[in-house]
Amino acid sequence: MRLRNGTFLTVLLFGLCGLISLSWYTAFSNSKGNVVDIYQREFLALKDRLHSAEQENLKRSKELNLVLDEIKRAIAEKQALRDINRTWSSLSDETKLKLWNVTSSKNVLQLPSIFHHLPHLLAKETSLQPAVHIGQGRTGVSIVMGVPSVKREVHSYLTDTLSSLMSELSPAEKEDCVIVVFIAENDVNVNDDRVVFLVVLTYSVCFRFPGEIQSGLLEIISPSIHFYPDFSHLKESFGDPKERVRWRTKQNLDYCFLMMYAQTKGTYYVQLEDDIVARPNYFTTMKNFALQQPSEEWMILEFSQLGFIGKMFKSLDLPLIVEFMLMFYKDKPIDWLLDHIMWVKVCNPEKDAKHCDRQKANLRIRFKPSLFQHVGTHSSLAGKIQKLKDKDFGKQTLHKGHANPLAEVTTSLKTYQHFTLEKAYLGEDFFWAFTPVQTNAAQSDWCMTSYVSGRTWGCGTWGGPGGGVHSSVVPGAEEGRGGKFGSDHTGKRFSGFGR
Repeated sequence: MRLRNGTFLTVLLFGLCGLISLSWYTAFSNSKGNVVDIYQREFLALKDRLHSAEQENLKRSKELNLVLDEIKRAIAEKQALRDINRTWSSLSDETKLKLWNVTSSKNVLQLPSIFHHLPHLLAKETSLQPAVHIGQGRTGVSIVMGVPSVKREVHSYLTDTLSSLMSELSPAEKEDCVIVVFIAENDVNVNDDRVVFLVVLTYSVCFRFPGEIQSGLLEIISPSIHFYPDFSHLKESFGDPKERVRWRTKQNLDYCFLMMYAQTKGTYYVQLEDDIVARPNYFTTMKNFALQQPSEEWMILEFSQLGFIGKMFKSLDLPLIVEFMLMFYKDKPIDWLLDHIMWVKVCNPEKDAKHCDRQKANLRIRFKPSLFQHVGTHSSLAGKIQKLKDKDFGKQTLHKGHANPLAEVTTSLKTYQHFTLEKAYLGEDFFWAFTPVQTNAAQSDWCMTSYVSGRTWGCGTWGGPGGGVHSSVVPGAEEGRGGKFGSDHTGKRFSGFGR
């Protein structure tokens, strides 16, 4: 019985051990199978990623090849363009225009453009870009004022004109306008003295008005040397000699360039000249007069009766005006062309001249009194003297009072009538004296310590340019207070304050 029980226990023990071993083996086998499955799935995923990366690499490679082909093509085209430009200048304007038309799309109607009137512009990509551009590029203003300027034989009035225009602007008005100076002296050889004038005048304006340029109020531009055509083949007309025909032809193109530049900068454009003086409050007067018009049918608002001075246009009308001027720029001067535009718009050939004048009066509206006076004597046309005056401008105010520090003023100049230096300093009137000599002086002794940020000594008048002081010294402090010293006629030493 004991033997049987022992045998049974032994068998039972071996059975339990076998069962445990089998369970361990099964568990191990199952675990090993799971690991293999995981590795296999990761391998397949890696294979898919490598395939995608390979496809993406091929795609990028094709794109890079396309870019490389474009670069090569651009280089080849640029080289070909250089080769073409070498012979382009020898072609006539008519041939250039025909070639331009041939290269245009055959499925699109070709409208007239500036290149039809000035085909030489096709020779240079930069022909319509300003060669000189100084300023902040201000836009979105109410009024843009264009001031063209060229070299005059005797005297340049430009800086005086700019001083007059800007001195009559309030701080708020200076934020709502742009004055564009167009120096139209870039159509000649680099060694010509007119190009020297361009450089000197540009520097002079920048030196005189740095704050106005920095603020965006004032801009200076000059055209490309490739903008102007060859003027040597112009035909004489209306009894004008060739030099005058060239002058008025170039002047028309100057106006076109300036208008094209100004067209996107403001609501209204006012054409001025570089030898004028402005009335006080002229900016707000012009703006209000334009806004108060009962309709938008007007084309020109005139603020001066002379030439092309003080003529206001809506900026939206400038493209039409420029296109008309370009069609006939070689034929007639600008004031005649403007009159022709209005004749084409409103005059009936079957009606008489009086009816035409009445119709044009609705497009060309005159403001009185005039806001600008012509003061130049020497025209931009060599040898021409013009003493034109706008009778509607009235008398110019000769005196503009200033708030000066309390001081005792004296002078050795002989005073004319009641126009004393004391009244001028107090802001009551202007100072008028007989012709000065070298030893004459005017002195102001301040009654209290004052901080001086600037000084202004104005002399002469626009109506009498010979009444000014052309050379003087303005000393500012006694010896010992710094500065570069000099002596007056009494031997007293002062520091140089200005000239």
